[in-house]
Amino acid sequence: MNRFKNWAQHEYSKKQRMIAVVFGGFIFWIVIPLFIIVFSCYIDQWSHLPKFRYGLVTSFVGLIFMVIGWLFANWTVKVQFSLGKGTPIPLMATQKLIIKAPYTYCRNPMTLGTDFFYLGVAIWLGSFSAIGLSLVYPVGILIYIKLIEEKELEERFGSDYLDYKRRTPFLIPRLWEKERRDKI
Repeated sequence: MNRFKNWAQHEYSKKQRMIAVVFGGFIFWIVIPLFIIVFSCYIDQWSHLPKFRYGLVTSFVGLIFMVIGWLFANWTVKVQFSLGKGTPIPLMATQKLIIKAPYTYCRNPMTLGTDFFYLGVAIWLGSFSAIGLSLVYPVGILIYIKLIEEKELEERFGSDYLDYKRRTPFLIPRLWEKERRDKI
């Protein structure tokens, strides 16, 4: 835990943070989707799983999920970079607690956005195995968040984070309560 805390205390230049964001973007927006596409094709061929294709509907729904997920996750990256003076990469964590949108909707909007994006890729492919592969990342990252990141945030930000954690959902936004949360 101390390693994460030490990383978070170091301030990085804008150039260093930009390099990290570009590297992270390459991994999350190119490498992982390619992994889902390539390995789902192999799994589908090996297991003879049928595709679920409903003409343009499947492609359109998948594309909508991808666009919404990409926009939401990148909004989060922008806010972390500009307001938090950090990046999504734990090595270059934000320097301050961010509780403004999109973090008013849920505590992990970037994870929600990437989950939507990967699920969109799977729907666009019309592949059951791609849906399974698209769930690997969210399960892994959510375990990391619960076991490591939340404890580190509690140590760094103390009661401010605990209060934020108490009033803001973990992953699934409660959009109907946003007006009430804005008044708190």
